[in-house]
Amino acid sequence: MGEGTLEAVLRRDRVVVAGALGVVAALAWAYVLWLAADMSMGGMSMRGYRMVPAGLGWMAPAAAPWSAIEFALVFAMWAVMMVGMMAPSAAPMLLMYARVGRNKKSAGKPLAATGWFAAGYFLAWTGFSLAATVVQWALEREALIDARMASGNVVLGSIVLIAAGIYQWTPIKNACLAQCRTPFGFLMRHGGFRGNVLGCLQLGLLHGAYCVGCCWVLMALLFVVGVMNVLWIALLALLVLLEKLTPWGRWVARIAGAGCIVAGAWMAFS
Repeated sequence: MGEGTLEAVLRRDRVVVAGALGVVAALAWAYVLWLAADMSMGGMSMRGYRMVPAGLGWMAPAAAPWSAIEFALVFAMWAVMMVGMMAPSAAPMLLMYARVGRNKKSAGKPLAATGWFAAGYFLAWTGFSLAATVVQWALEREALIDARMASGNVVLGSIVLIAAGIYQWTPIKNACLAQCRTPFGFLMRHGGFRGNVLGCLQLGLLHGAYCVGCCWVLMALLFVVGVMNVLWIALLALLVLLEKLTPWGRWVARIAGAGCIVAGAWMAFS
């Protein structure tokens, strides 16, 4: 394949990967906005009830235990929300994977391999979503979050904020962030491009695990500000993007951490 032909194919691959990721992210955000609009309910009183994130105006008595379908709907909410939030910051890794695969003579089908890598990546965030659903269930059972899925307890809110701020300064945060900030370096450290389905899934899952390790505590902040608070969902997605894609990402993380500590202390002592 000539140099000009290869560059044209690489450009086509970039368009395909970026376009597919953009469609997935747009659909995820549309679902989140639909749920958020449904949960606002025009500001009506929710006393004695809680919202079920189905997009259909469903409510359940606050004292009633979760049904299996409510658990599934909350899990779906978290999973789709994580896809929408993390897709933009995952783009450089997916584009790099497709490029390395196309340059590798034995690559086979790099676009299909990239799709399987993405599936592994989002599988890691699906696991996080399951854990978040269980945590939300436990907090709701203890009446620590209100009907709109925001913290109704000052102590809980301050603890989460301070813990999140401290985590932003820890070595494990730095180690996970380093893996997320250098797509090519990540591939070289972990065996490079893999053309088979299982290998792609495993590598995508590993990268996703590092990403969860980098960002999980930021997602926990949604329990403070409101799980369906669209403004904060967007701000946290932007923060993740700045941490991963800008040259000063480490300092963005630390400044955000300091801000969380200050906010948590203010909440605790105000």
